[in-house]
Amino acid sequence: MHERAHDGADETLRSMHITRGMLIESSLLQITGQCDIVEFHRDGTIVPVEYKRGKPKLHRADEVQLCAQALCLEEMQQAHIEHGFLFYGEKRRRTEVVFTSELRELTRQAICDCRTMFAEEVTPAAVLGKHCHSCSLYEICMPEATRVNRRIASKWFNDSLLQEP
Repeated sequence: MHERAHDGADETLRSMHITRGMLIESSLLQITGQCDIVEFHRDGTIVPVEYKRGKPKLHRADEVQLCAQALCLEEMQQAHIEHGFLFYGEKRRRTEVVFTSELRELTRQAICDCRTMFAEEVTPAAVLGKHCHSCSLYEICMPEATRVNRRIASKWFNDSLLQEP
C-alpha cells in the first residue's frame, strides 16, 4: 500500500493535481524528506497525505511526521497549509490532521530533540510497547533484543559492583 503511494504516476483530476513521492526540504529547519502524496488543489490549497500500514497510534508521532512535511512544503511553496491526512491501512480511510500552533511547536521541538541526539551521538533505548509490532522500523529497532541486552548489561554491572577487588 505504502509503495503504491510512492510509485504510482502523478495524476490530474478535475479539481486537483496529485504528486507522488515528492522530495521535500526546509532550509530553516534543516530537514529533508519525502511525501507519499501531495494534493495541489485548484484553489491553491496544498494537502499532504501520509500512508501508514497499521492503525492510529496512541502517541502523536504520525501527526508530527505529517506536520514536518507540511512545514517543508510551506517553505518550498511559500504557502500556508491548514491540514493534511493520515491514511491508515487497517481503517482504510483518511484521518484529518489540523496543523495547530501546538502541533507545529511539538514538531519543531521533536526536530530540535533529534538534532541534539545526533550531535551528542546518543539514541534513546528502545522501549517495548504495544505499538511496536505495528511500527515499520520494528526489525531495525529490535526492542525485544534491546530489552534483553539491557537486562544482561544491568546484571553484569550489578554483579561487578558486588565482587570484591
